[in-house]
Amino acid sequence: MSLFSLNSFYVLAGVFLLATALRVAMDKEHARRWSTALFWGLLGVSFIFGGSVPPSVVGYWVLAMTVLAASGRVAESRERTTSKQQRLESSGRLKDRLFFPALLVPAAAICGSLFLGRIHWHGIRLIDSTNGSVTSVAIGAVLALAAGMRLTRARALVPIGEGSRLLQSIGWALILPQALAALGGLFARAGVGAVVAGLVERALPAHNPFVAVAAYCLGMMAFTICLGNALAAFAVVTGGIGVPLIVHAHGGNPAIMAALGMLSGYCGTLLTPMAANFNIVPVMLLELEDKNAVIRAQLPIAWALFVFNVLLMELCVYRF
Repeated sequence: MSLFSLNSFYVLAGVFLLATALRVAMDKEHARRWSTALFWGLLGVSFIFGGSVPPSVVGYWVLAMTVLAASGRVAESRERTTSKQQRLESSGRLKDRLFFPALLVPAAAICGSLFLGRIHWHGIRLIDSTNGSVTSVAIGAVLALAAGMRLTRARALVPIGEGSRLLQSIGWALILPQALAALGGLFARAGVGAVVAGLVERALPAHNPFVAVAAYCLGMMAFTICLGNALAAFAVVTGGIGVPLIVHAHGGNPAIMAALGMLSGYCGTLLTPMAANFNIVPVMLLELEDKNAVIRAQLPIAWALFVFNVLLMELCVYRF
């Protein structure tokens, strides 16, 4: 039993999503207010009750949200916010102190992962140790919110209004990482990994240890580019290439393989519009004319990191 469980933060996020749905439903000038409110409402309900209802029910909710998004029924509200002049004045007044709340999130994540999971009283842990890292990130987000409100002296309802506006700016892309991760799990259950392994063995001299490493890293990057999520690609490529060719065939270290394989997948994340939360959402929020501006900026470092990962895995995976 824990005082702060991950589920309590899911409920908190769900309540915020329902508040967003309510704000949309009350906006009479919204062109798609009922369908948009339904989208955010279904997402909020899934966060609150997803762990206590049958998975098939959640699946139907996800299908409904997909239909709403694909049919263009999810639109953004034109909520009032501060003017550009007001934002510039606030930025000039607060200066670098604006970064302090954001830094609380990684600080809480590191401290929580290292220490909070060990704190307990009479059998009650402070946080759930099985999800210590994610729970610590959630605690950091709440602390950052409190610090931001104190720093800016914002009223209590400002985070709801501004958060709702930001959420609607992101739109349906918010659920894309979760959907793609689920797709990766489906691919793994369907045996796509075995098919990939057969193709690699027939097309490449996989008996060469370096070729096995290069095929695994390239597969992680390529599948991540297609799926938009390295976690989704990991289940397929590691089961199809990494384990049979690197670990079983050549005796490689599975821990080193998995760590550097994920880093290779993250190189693919930098190169794909499918990773909408990383590469498309910033373009939308910054109102950039070039929709691929973020990807173009990340392309050189992505390829440099990929080459480094391949060489590092070849150096380490068979020797440690």
